[in-house]
Amino acid sequence: MRFEDKASPMSARIAAALYVVVMMAVIVGVDVAFFRNRFLERLIANVGVVLVFLAFYLRFLGRP
Repeated sequence: MRFEDKASPMSARIAAALYVVVMMAVIVGVDVAFFRNRFLERLIANVGVVLVFLAFYLRFLGRP
């Protein structure tokens, strides 16, 4: 059973907002920790992180 089946629409929005906040925190953390002065590598890593989060969302949290 999926999360949306058990939860109200408001809690699903809160979960989505929390998911986006966690993604932004990971992006900023990776930027600061590894790619402080490298623009192209930073951009590639950010796109990669977003794609990983998107794949995770579509696999486990997306609608059927």
